[in-house]
Amino acid sequence: MLKIFESFLLITIVLFQTSTVLGGEINIFPKNAKLETLFTGGVLTEGASAAPDGTIYFSDITFTKKSKMQAGHLMRFDPQTNRVSVYRSPSGMSNGIKFDAQGHMIVAEGADFGGRRVIRTDLKTGKSSIIAGLYEGRPFNAPNDITIDLKGRIYFSDPRYVGHELIEQAIMAVYRIDLDGSIHRIITDAGKPNGVCISPDQKTLYVVSNDNGSTDLFRFSESASFHKGRMALLAYDLHADGSAKFRKVLVDYSPQDGPDGLVVDTEGNLYVAVRDKTRPGIYVYSAEGKELDYQRTPDLPTNVGFGRGQENKTLYITSGGKLHRIKTLKVGYQLPIQ
Repeated sequence: MLKIFESFLLITIVLFQTSTVLGGEINIFPKNAKLETLFTGGVLTEGASAAPDGTIYFSDITFTKKSKMQAGHLMRFDPQTNRVSVYRSPSGMSNGIKFDAQGHMIVAEGADFGGRRVIRTDLKTGKSSIIAGLYEGRPFNAPNDITIDLKGRIYFSDPRYVGHELIEQAIMAVYRIDLDGSIHRIITDAGKPNGVCISPDQKTLYVVSNDNGSTDLFRFSESASFHKGRMALLAYDLHADGSAKFRKVLVDYSPQDGPDGLVVDTEGNLYVAVRDKTRPGIYVYSAEGKELDYQRTPDLPTNVGFGRGQENKTLYITSGGKLHRIKTLKVGYQLPIQ
């Protein structure tokens, strides 16, 4: 009788654990965690990223059709004072932001009177240099998101969602910038690449495909319809030489819209900003694409980024024209500062 009871108890525990995981209850976001709004009034916020001193930098993509030719702002949030200020304006239509091992800010600048390039800024001097301006002698489409490996190589996506500028690249792709300054097109089969992120073990390059079916939404009427392409979270094997090979589709979001930006924690879990109008928010996945937890956002989210130091368990979220933050129970992965 005792053995039967023990067996029943074991089965009950296993079923409870399984139902808990399937229900998204595995302690990513604390039960009492609330989304705190830090900034409003932007046009389309993007690219929240923590500098070595813990300051959060994010983009406000203004769009010339909505903002009278402002060409974007690069914003700065101080977690100590909760104060938001303009760091650089115009920002060259800055989008994704990351910090390298030397503490320099790497920024992807898009189209629509933006720079269409990737730049590196020394925060101590404020001076910037262009590290990717052309490929095969032609301008990029609209650099979007950035990730950096432990060797210091920079990876960025190059789609086009808006902008009057001529599209001169043969494809929307993911590129790698090597330490010698050379630029390599490494992924051409991701559809319309958007968010990019490298796993903590450096073996996987995650790429978001968000193919909305257009290269400039503002050149169509609001009633226009489009044939959308791949909406998916993809995993690529990342090799030691910096090359990447498609492994699998982790999550297919069709027929809904897919994600935008993403980051990982130190355990390799993915935090993905999903722009599904029926269920918008931050989805947390395992490295195999299993949904672990979910946090709804009031607007369609664009990107996520962990804080540093005492805020290394705080997740910053951009959505609509806002900046939010929320506590998690996991430590965000950051490139070590040398």
